[in-house]
Amino acid sequence: MFRNMVTSLFKHERIRTTDVKAKELRRWADNMITLAKRGDLHARRQVLAIIMEKQVAHKLFEEAAERFGTVSGGYTRIVKLGRRAGDAAPISMIELISPETAKKKKKVKKKKKAKDVAEKKPTVDTKSVEEERAKEEVKAEAEQKSAIEEKTAEEKIETSAPEAETAEEKAMPEAAVLPEDTGEAPAEQAAAPAESGPPEAKEPETDKPEDEKEDIDPKA
Repeated sequence: MFRNMVTSLFKHERIRTTDVKAKELRRWADNMITLAKRGDLHARRQVLAIIMEKQVAHKLFEEAAERFGTVSGGYTRIVKLGRRAGDAAPISMIELISPETAKKKKKVKKKKKAKDVAEKKPTVDTKSVEEERAKEEVKAEAEQKSAIEEKTAEEKIETSAPEAETAEEKAMPEAAVLPEDTGEAPAEQAAAPAESGPPEAKEPETDKPEDEKEDIDPKA
């Protein structure tokens, strides 16, 4: 059965079968292609022992070196098609990969390798760098705020100093006025306030009766 399936696969380049048979057929087809790429007589005899048609075997040997020479393995592809209508068996299609698709597949592998190498390289932890920058910014802002607060405190002190002086001046009692220097002796200056005191109160004169006036001797 697999000999017939391998022959029809290389003849039509794609066949439809169940998933299990397609996976086993891939192993047979890969083995045939590796023998065809080798191209010696012993490999040709091994391929003819499996492939049922000589024309298909000769065609495989002619095209294998050009078609699959740049690729080492992965000569077939399996595509799932769903389930069969009769017994609901999973159906797949197995086909040979063309040279263009094989080259694309090789390029994709190279790109994946390059990505893996780039990922393996040590990278700088961006989170730690961002955290350090944030801490530095917070410190700078705190320093600026402290400088502004110090300036405002100094300005308040300067403005409050003259106000305090005026308050102290108001609280001070008025200085006693000293007497003017008149050049007099101290005794005279001390006596001056006594003389300048208030005048003594005099009793008012009252009119005496006429009898007392007559009794007074005029000679006296």
